[in-house]
Amino acid sequence: MSHKAGFVNILGKPNAGKSTLMNRLVGEKLSIVTPKAQTTRHRILGIVTEPDQYQIVFSDTPGYLEAKYGLHKAMMRFVEMAIEDADVILYMIDVTDPSDVESYRTEILQAESKLIVVLNKVDQLTDESLPALIESWKVLAPKSEVIPISAEDGLNTSLLMERIVALLPEGEAYYGPDELTDKTERFLAAEIIREKIFLNYKQEIPYASEVGVDAFKDEGKLLRIEATIYVERATQKGILIGHQGKELKKVGTAARLDMEKFWDKKVYLGLFVKVKDNWRNDDRLLKYFGYKLGS
Repeated sequence: MSHKAGFVNILGKPNAGKSTLMNRLVGEKLSIVTPKAQTTRHRILGIVTEPDQYQIVFSDTPGYLEAKYGLHKAMMRFVEMAIEDADVILYMIDVTDPSDVESYRTEILQAESKLIVVLNKVDQLTDESLPALIESWKVLAPKSEVIPISAEDGLNTSLLMERIVALLPEGEAYYGPDELTDKTERFLAAEIIREKIFLNYKQEIPYASEVGVDAFKDEGKLLRIEATIYVERATQKGILIGHQGKELKKVGTAARLDMEKFWDKKVYLGLFVKVKDNWRNDDRLLKYFGYKLGS
């Protein structure tokens, strides 16, 4: 059998379950997951290689949103790139969310890539309503496959994986057999910290903050990491740190434990907080955080 390889890009609205699905299909937690919308800000690759058979380069993307800041425009550029270079598109639908973005849906359904409509969270539907929903999507996307799943508990994800492999084009692998993602260890560390911010704070703090890793040193038995959390106002800095530093310590402890689990070694994590007014519209800082700018 000829070797297959291709880019399988996961698109959909915020909170559709894109990150949860990629983590499950890759078998590692590469994308952070929280209940809040706009958790994913970057395009993150997860690579699955079956030697001599296939290599799937999954791509988790930000959920579609109307751009209010330079940050949002950069996030949507990741989405545009994912539509452009996909061999297979997984268009994820949260079946519990009736709202829609017509122009975005049309753009995906008209893409030249092979398409699978993934109906996520079907475990929350009644058995009676699912067949009609599947049929309605077959009408909307007659050239695509429609597969109902639950990314959270793994329902039908093995079937989805089989269909992805069947649709892959023939070709050589893009990455080495042991590579898991295109992201650096610094990036992954920053994302783990950012996840804990999303999980521990309400209101504007998660959306007004970003993380930059200043130092990442592997000392053998110890990873020494220093990172700065950027916010836009001094009041946000006070909330983030908390009384006597308790809130920041909570974030740091949770992030460190996840890092130790991911890298399987002890981690020293130093966290700092800095105010950078209007960083979401600061091109220099956005580039530092890894966002691609442009139209």
